[in-house]
Amino acid sequence: MGEKENCGRVTRAAKKRAAAAMASEQSPVSKKQRVVFGELTNLANVVAKRCSSDLGGPQKPKTKSKIKVQNQQLVVFEAESNADDPQMCSPYASDIYEYLHSMEMEEKRRPLPDYIEKIQKDVTTNMRGVLVDWLVEVAEEYHLVSDTLYLTVSYIDRFLSSNALNRQKLQLLGVSSMLIASKYEEITPPHVEDFCYITDNTYTKEEVVKMETDILKFLKFEMGNPTIKTFLRRFTRAAQDDCNSQSLQLEFLGCYLAELSLLDYSCVRFLPSVIAASVIFLSKFTIEPKTHPWSSALQQQSKYRPSDLKDCVLAIQDLQLSRKGAALVAIRDKYKQHKFKFVSTLMCPSEIPSIFFEDTKR
Repeated sequence: MGEKENCGRVTRAAKKRAAAAMASEQSPVSKKQRVVFGELTNLANVVAKRCSSDLGGPQKPKTKSKIKVQNQQLVVFEAESNADDPQMCSPYASDIYEYLHSMEMEEKRRPLPDYIEKIQKDVTTNMRGVLVDWLVEVAEEYHLVSDTLYLTVSYIDRFLSSNALNRQKLQLLGVSSMLIASKYEEITPPHVEDFCYITDNTYTKEEVVKMETDILKFLKFEMGNPTIKTFLRRFTRAAQDDCNSQSLQLEFLGCYLAELSLLDYSCVRFLPSVIAASVIFLSKFTIEPKTHPWSSALQQQSKYRPSDLKDCVLAIQDLQLSRKGAALVAIRDKYKQHKFKFVSTLMCPSEIPSIFFEDTKR
């Protein structure tokens, strides 16, 4: 945003100083902190170049059986974890995910892959990246579940695909989208006043509510939408079953890479299920670079072959290696924490063997 809009915002350094001061005072009252919202400028090398084309405890062991399908041996998961729990809907899991896959391809649920070039006049890819990076901090500040963050970004991209927006309203779109997603996903969502506070009262309650109304009307009040996280849960369980590494490390690394993909405008063109599958591919390669990261179980669960994932895997690898979006640090800092096993410090080899993207009968 312009200098006028940013002059009153709290800097990262100021936030740290304030936190240190509070700690030194040993105040028993925990107060919310306004988190930084960086300036929306056209800085180079913040996000990728525009593309005009298209957590938890140890997992329970799963039961496996083999069946013949068209003379091929495929690993079939008889059920998801907690197979005896009727709330897990194990007998219907395959049908549910097949439906979700068809839903994610519906035109009304997909943002335009080139909406910034075609629709937006004042919003750039860099500004979008800065906004998403800030929203990650907001989600952390209010302890929101990851599903809320993914839905928020989905609402933003879809709204911007049809509505030209002034850059001064981009942050307003972000907090209003997160307000809607919070009401949909959270047990106790933040109030409108909380989102006004987190913007340093840049926007009034009336402005946030008005933008919320505009977004809901645009969505036709259909707030549900399959996201990357929706598919990542299923693919992670399949990957953990044939991975020799610790399951939590794989799970956290997958979550880290999936959130990194939200920063990159060029990833908008990929279906959520493609990104989720690519994240698992890259996570396994990062942990065990000498082992083929894909398997028949993963192919069966995801319906994707290695060749289908190549473009997306390479795009996310660039983010992981800081070839793109290096200036956006909220997600990297988040996953440097001990509770996430420092997975943002893990780096995969700079090159992925081309043989790993070849389709083979495994």
